[in-house]
Amino acid sequence: MSRKDRVALPPVSAKRSNMTCHFCIVGCGYHVYKWPENDEGGRAPNQNALGLDFRKQLPPLATTMTTAMTNVVADAGGKRFNIMVVPDKACVVNQGLSSTRGGKMASYMYAPEGLGKERLAYPRLYTGDQWVDTTWDKALAIYCGVTKKILDKEGPNGLAFNCFDHGGAGGGFENTWGTGKLMFTALKTPLVRIHNRPAYNSECHATRDMGVGELNNSYEDAEVADCIFSIGANQYETQTNYFLAHWLPNLQGGTVDKKKKWFPGETAEAGRIIFVDPRRTPTVTICETIAKDRVLHLEIEPGTDIALFNGLLTHVVEQGWIDRAFIAQYTTGYDAALAANRMSLEETSRITGVPVAKLRQAAEWAYKPKASGHMKRTMHGYEKGIIWGNDNYLIQSSLVDLVLATHNVGRRGTGVVRMGGHQEGYTRPPDLSNKIYVDKEIIQGRGRTLTMWACNSFQTTLNAEQYREVVLRRANVVKEAMAKARGASIEQIVDTIADAVLNKGGLFVTLIDLYPTMVMDAAHLALPAAHPGEINLTSMNGERRLRLSEKFMDPPGVAKADSLIAAEIANTLKAMYAKEGKADMAKRFEGFDWRTEEDSFNDGFRRAGQPGAGQIDSQGGDTGNLATYELLRKAGNNGVQMPIKEMKGGKLIGTEMLYTDNKFDTKDGKAKFLPSTWPGLPKPVADQKAKYKFYINNGRVNEVWQTGYHNKYDPHVKERYPMTIIELNPDDARSLGVEPGDIVEVYNDYGSSYAMAYPDPSVKRGHTFMQFGGYNGIVGDTVTDWVDRNVIPYYKGTWADIRRIGGGEHYRKIASFKSRRYQT
Repeated sequence: MSRKDRVALPPVSAKRSNMTCHFCIVGCGYHVYKWPENDEGGRAPNQNALGLDFRKQLPPLATTMTTAMTNVVADAGGKRFNIMVVPDKACVVNQGLSSTRGGKMASYMYAPEGLGKERLAYPRLYTGDQWVDTTWDKALAIYCGVTKKILDKEGPNGLAFNCFDHGGAGGGFENTWGTGKLMFTALKTPLVRIHNRPAYNSECHATRDMGVGELNNSYEDAEVADCIFSIGANQYETQTNYFLAHWLPNLQGGTVDKKKKWFPGETAEAGRIIFVDPRRTPTVTICETIAKDRVLHLEIEPGTDIALFNGLLTHVVEQGWIDRAFIAQYTTGYDAALAANRMSLEETSRITGVPVAKLRQAAEWAYKPKASGHMKRTMHGYEKGIIWGNDNYLIQSSLVDLVLATHNVGRRGTGVVRMGGHQEGYTRPPDLSNKIYVDKEIIQGRGRTLTMWACNSFQTTLNAEQYREVVLRRANVVKEAMAKARGASIEQIVDTIADAVLNKGGLFVTLIDLYPTMVMDAAHLALPAAHPGEINLTSMNGERRLRLSEKFMDPPGVAKADSLIAAEIANTLKAMYAKEGKADMAKRFEGFDWRTEEDSFNDGFRRAGQPGAGQIDSQGGDTGNLATYELLRKAGNNGVQMPIKEMKGGKLIGTEMLYTDNKFDTKDGKAKFLPSTWPGLPKPVADQKAKYKFYINNGRVNEVWQTGYHNKYDPHVKERYPMTIIELNPDDARSLGVEPGDIVEVYNDYGSSYAMAYPDPSVKRGHTFMQFGGYNGIVGDTVTDWVDRNVIPYYKGTWADIRRIGGGEHYRKIASFKSRRYQT
């Protein structure tokens, strides 16, 4: 019997550890069981580590366990072990639920014959015509040798980075600190872009300027909200278990008793949900199936969110559905914002395309006082529709203006929060970038080196076609030079690369990642990194819940934690400068004497706000020093919600909701209204809309995580989505001569890309939805280069034409084209 036909139970002796899901921001808790390969537990509850009786049928959802949750891994010495990664029923986040992404973590852990077999295991060097494995010593000698040449000749402005900013598989507090300390304290480079964005910036500048941090409530608040306002978010596919465990029970009426207990005397009813989205998402269809009379979908015209919120603000003020006492005592700027934002419902309807009656209904559901006379408790959850929308700063301003006026922050059951993509884990020194548009710097020939660190801007940036073309062309200058350096020593290779980048317009590209991604097309050096489970790593989820994912296996080959790779680079440069007697330069690279990830955690996260530490920007704040690995291990998968208040009786005590005291994150402690007049579409975007037929919306699909770095090697996912999909209306498809599975070209003035046609009747005529970040079809190729004042792209704002390229007979044989919307 093959392994796929059965699941080996962990014996009672199996070692158990905790792991937070690698992927989305929800941060579901899992238990990892590890035991020798040839051992197995019995079916009786006293014979297996799960304590369950498999001699009889288990009750529904007693546990979630599939073959994808198991694997056989080997340690560095070759000894083989079974692992099982199953959801933790005691974790308050997911309550035993598992998503299609988290449920495959075991499968994605490295095994030479497994789904992760293509992982980078050793440093690799491109010799001019092929990749060869090399040692850390040689790789560091080349990387640091070139870096030093640039520093000595031109200073730090020639050192460009594209680096992660997050938690989960690609980050964590340890790793953001290690990389940040290297980039900003040691190298002192300003040429850094972050994650998918073309600059080093936040995606929530406005809300922070208004004194409201973007993660300010708990998941439990969604259970007790009278109404949930979902804006530009698709919770089922992107925050699956937050939606299933905390939103749906409220919509179904299952939390009415909790509301009565929490809010005595207030009217308590089943919750309502308002969706703001041009698209009828799978989340909308699920909710409509459960309680259609308590679900409202505002199908706005793309890019008109600002007008929507301004119209609603004007209306609720006119109706008196605001908290005047709160506004007067705890906020500033109300009158100016109201004057700037004023817009009638009729004008709002004309701009957004939402009927006036629906606008009134939304206002009543979210803001009209309850029958008991109390103000509604409405939670506002937003994500990429705003984050990547038409002027990120103004949209957030208009939304938070509405939230402040109705006092829907700082009260339980409320909150104005981003739903999030990946987990969080930010601890870094202050950046030096001043929001430089790094992509344009690279395109215009600046920057001598480019380190792609756990990021893939080839697949995720805007104006991606031009960006890739320039990076590949400049990288090829270096490749041609390296190809001619036959028989060269390390020193000669460094000199060859330095000459190519300093004198010939070349760009030296290094990839630091789990896999050889598309960036390898340009790279000259690749360094192998490790992810949670192979290392210890802390991160926090969308309710600021800090947890420790514990190491339970070795990484492939000589792969290392990002924090320790940063330390190796710093220490190598320190030694190079010390050898030359340049003490002042050597000193810049001090403080990286770390042997473990915990050393980095203690150096960054735990020193933030402490005397003598200097400025450290950390999501743990000044009380992060209370968290230790030991205490986090004790806290398990429930961890602690930051900011940490105290350590009491050996337990960390956290904060469930921010701003309950009405003290906000501004100098005077008052929340700040910001004017946000409706600006219309940016000219580059408006030009594409006028010229091309189809709106190209984009986002994630449930089964694929980010750029598909794991999924491209997973047959289950590859057969479901063998190519980047583009959903379009069936009538539009017929007018183009397109059938399901056909390959189409999507093109406009900025570039062209390709996708697999996926007709769906829920898609509006003239609208499409293209998978974001695909490795074989890149929507960013068609996204304009327009950014807002903080260099935040308008990823959601592009129009293009579509034409059929070829038949999809093969795809039609292996893939399903049934609607991705929930149907009964």
